[in-house]
Amino acid sequence: MQGSLVIIPTYNEKENIAAIIEKALSISPELNILVVEDNSPDGTADIVKKIIAEESRVHILERKGKLGLGTAYIAGFKYGIEKGYKFIIEMDADFSHPPTSLPDLYGACANDGFDVAVGSRYINGVNVVNWPMNRVLMSYFASYYVRFITGMPLRDATAGFVCYSTDFLKSINLDKIKFVGYAFQIEMKFTAWLKGCKIKEVPIIFTDRTKGESKMNVGIFKEAFFGVIALKLKSLFKSPDSY
Repeated sequence: MQGSLVIIPTYNEKENIAAIIEKALSISPELNILVVEDNSPDGTADIVKKIIAEESRVHILERKGKLGLGTAYIAGFKYGIEKGYKFIIEMDADFSHPPTSLPDLYGACANDGFDVAVGSRYINGVNVVNWPMNRVLMSYFASYYVRFITGMPLRDATAGFVCYSTDFLKSINLDKIKFVGYAFQIEMKFTAWLKGCKIKEVPIIFTDRTKGESKMNVGIFKEAFFGVIALKLKSLFKSPDSY
């Protein structure tokens, strides 16, 4: 996985962060990790710094507070571009995204020439473990809703396990990506699709967290629901080159 950076945003992930870093690093000796830490009161940053003292492939970007998932990834993208990485992968800290699938996402971009590779829960049926049925249905139909409104031919438009080529990331104005919750994931894919980028969905098995607390809330859900409509309406009046 030469030239690859995995971005892991954290807020109160002390129960997961050391284990997810260890597992991800074991996947490839060429993989690097950037933890974007939002001033967790539980001491997540201290754990990461102890790891950094012994492992040069791990880095940390500390922020002043809980500023949102989207801005965490944007900060990470800018860091990765500045440091010269060729491929940047988003991954949660809670093991919902299987580290063993990192080579598949990377390979789709690095070897197969795709601009974006999406770790998809729904490309081969429904591959979700430990979620209650109501949440599975909500997530599945949310992706259907996004597909219907935007026209994107993606089965898992809300997925957060994604590999981007930095050539694509450099081609867009990252400061124009406005959503900060899970709608950020939709906005990034929609932007890539509008620009004619090659996108591949790679099947993964998504497993709900067993430690720590989910960051999902009503505000994040509302942003995603209404944000999709806003994205589509905006696209009707803008050229793909303006993104």
